[in-house]
Formats: sequence, structure tokens, C-alpha cells
Amino acid sequence: MRNLLLFLHIAGTIFWMGGMVFMVLALRPALHARQEPPVRLPLVVEVLRRFFVLVIASIALLLGTGVPLLLQVPGGQAPAGWHAMAGLGVVMMLVFGHIYFGPWRRLKAAVAQQAWPEGGKRMNQITLLVKVNLTLGWVAIAAVLLWR
Repeated sequence: MRNLLLFLHIAGTIFWMGGMVFMVLALRPALHARQEPPVRLPLVVEVLRRFFVLVIASIALLLGTGVPLLLQVPGGQAPAGWHAMAGLGVVMMLVFGHIYFGPWRRLKAAVAQQAWPEGGKRMNQITLLVKVNLTLGWVAIAAVLLWR
């Protein structure tokens, strides 16, 4: 059972982290190089709408597997890196919640109103916060693997 939980936990991590890497390092720069805001921002909204469903599913999967995995270790005996990963994971989830209920809502509204400067501002906020989450994710992975 532990190996299944670990597999699902890693799968949730790969989906979330991989999606952030794709968005920030591949899709966004390519769109900026080739598309103007009236084309780029509606496309980004559609991509993010689909990606955020995967993020929410990944968060549920990470919580649903991470808590049982952590609880399998007798109280206080889990490596420090596990606790660091859990704490950073919670911070990442809170950052995502802020993205989802803040700049994401405002980005969708701006695109619906064709307010391209406002949409660009909100997309820049989302990008910055995704970069923060991506950094936190890598630190969490390093902590769990290196801090024993």
C-alpha cells in the first residue's frame, strides 16, 4: 500500500510541477514571441482553465497520499526533509489558492471585457506567483531527497 501511495504522490507532483515548467518556460515565451494580447490572452485563459483542473486534482492527490504516508511513521520520527516538504507543499497550495481566487478571476474578467492591458497585468502576476511555486516545489523535492 505504501508504494501505491508513494507512486500516486509522485504522479501528483509531476503533473503540477511539469505543468508549471511547461507554462513558464515553454508556452508563455512562445506566445509572447508570436501573438498579440487579443490572441494570446484568450488562449492562455483556455490553457489555464484546463491546467487548473489538473492542479486541483493534483492537490487533492498530494493531500490524500501525503498525509497517510507521513502518518505511517511513528510520531516525530519522520525525517526533517519530510516535514519541510509538507510545509512547503502547504505554502504552495496557499499560493495556488491566491492565484485561483485573485489574479486568475481578474484575468478571466479582463479577457471577457477585452481589457488587454489589465489582462496582461494579471497574467504577469500569475506568472510571478507560478515562478514562486515552481521554486518552492524544487526546494521541497530537494528537502525530501537530501535532508534526512
